[in-house]
Amino acid sequence: MRRRSASLLGLAGLLALPLTVVDHAQAADAVVSTGKSVTASSVETSAFGPALAVDGSGSTRWASAEGVDPQWIRIDLGANHTISRVKLDWEDAYGKTYRIQTSPDGTTWTDVYSTTTGDGATDDLTVSGSGRYVRMYGTGRGTAYGYSLWEFQVYGAPSGGGGGGGTAVPFGSHLKPYTAGTLKPSGSQSTVDQKVVDYYNRWKAAFVRQNCGNGWYQIISPDADHPYVAEAQGYGMVVTATMAGADPDAKKIFDGLVKWKIDHPSSVNPNLLAAEQDTACKSVNGGDGATDGDMDVAYGLLLADKQWGSAGTYNYKDLALKHIAAIKKDELNPTTKLLKLGDWSSSGDQYYYITRTSDWMVDHFRAFRTASGDTTWDAVRTAHQTQISRLQSTYASGTGLLPDFVVDTNTTPKPAPGQVLEDPNDGAFWWNACRTPWRIADDAVTSGDATSLAAARKLNGWIKSKTGGDPNKIAIGYKLNGTQISSGSEAAFFAPFAVAAMTDSGSQAWLDALWNKMLATPIDTSSYFSASIQLQVMITVSGNHWVP
Repeated sequence: MRRRSASLLGLAGLLALPLTVVDHAQAADAVVSTGKSVTASSVETSAFGPALAVDGSGSTRWASAEGVDPQWIRIDLGANHTISRVKLDWEDAYGKTYRIQTSPDGTTWTDVYSTTTGDGATDDLTVSGSGRYVRMYGTGRGTAYGYSLWEFQVYGAPSGGGGGGGTAVPFGSHLKPYTAGTLKPSGSQSTVDQKVVDYYNRWKAAFVRQNCGNGWYQIISPDADHPYVAEAQGYGMVVTATMAGADPDAKKIFDGLVKWKIDHPSSVNPNLLAAEQDTACKSVNGGDGATDGDMDVAYGLLLADKQWGSAGTYNYKDLALKHIAAIKKDELNPTTKLLKLGDWSSSGDQYYYITRTSDWMVDHFRAFRTASGDTTWDAVRTAHQTQISRLQSTYASGTGLLPDFVVDTNTTPKPAPGQVLEDPNDGAFWWNACRTPWRIADDAVTSGDATSLAAARKLNGWIKSKTGGDPNKIAIGYKLNGTQISSGSEAAFFAPFAVAAMTDSGSQAWLDALWNKMLATPIDTSSYFSASIQLQVMITVSGNHWVP
């Protein structure tokens, strides 16, 4: 990405924004639980069955077995809903310590409310969540008896769009588990997930825009050469599709980004996205495409197809397949099977055998293969993984670091000898390659691939040793031998190493330190680049990244 002006590289001021809370509650939300299918962990007798808690009558009730913890009662709403309110009308046998939980599948649960000081009577709770299933999970009785509810009411509204169903993989559902042994930050899963939602809300307030009308949404890029760049739009599409279920506006924003993509086609291949737009929302600099943005646009479209289906305003699957085919045609070197810098590079020019390591998104290649059925993407994935391993062993044996750019890919690929596109540090671990620990480890934790795991662990072992386990010592840039380039601390450099840390069973304390470093770092509203990288890292580290 031809992205960054030198005057912005040294920005050190971080601006804290007020927390913006996602508000799922709508004035029109109604009771959606009456008469729905319901089950419970136990009943006191057959006269107190669980269906009596959702029959709309205040004179019938469910009661659990007496004297036993835990106990639960679960409502199946029949489809995914946003949940804004839960009302519990307790009988004398009430819950003192209990949780309200939601789930997309009845297996994986997310806390939306918890208390240890329940006192019976009526608990009218404002909550924020989504799911097909809602349950009260009691772990501490308020009396010597059991748990008993006259009524268990859930308020909300059906969610999702496209094909008319709900969100298939709501944020926080963890329906796509990582490979065995993958670490996550210490603490409860619901707390970790909420930290991601909090950061997402601040990122959204800082960078999501509706400029120039026309039904467009854009991700603004104040630290780039132009206010809108393809890289930012790709990040936005991946993020909003992933955050569906936590943000009720996710699909609306995503569709606005899709319209932007359609209305700003590359001048080389109209199925790709033009790389840069000006303040008037017009494409500039020839209107050609950039590979990094296009990779994420295609991936985001595949996520959207899985989340919402493709029968709505936009056929996400069809757009994704056209985008994938266009990447293959105009952004992939057919000889080396390595990605080019963009669709503007063609055979015979000086850039044709140059590639950017931060574009090597191995999990994206897997998704493209699955969606298209094209075995070329297997060869593409193998080619990039081979180069990751070779570059690490040949040029960075002590660190595992990758360079921003690799040259001579048609003969013996090697780090750029100096400036070949952007910067004198094009051959170092600099403002592009800083993303590679995240990109490599994204594949490692989701696929369990041995090559990706080995590469991620090499990076993790070096940086943990280099800093003595202190993430504040992660510098801004390194030569491939580990020599620091610049002092300071930047999320684009320290956050990606958290994903690599997930791959090492001995790095729990290190992962926790990196996670806490991210939580303590306010969003820099002048840098979509660092903020967007940290957000996507937090999504992965929390267990919410998945491959369509």
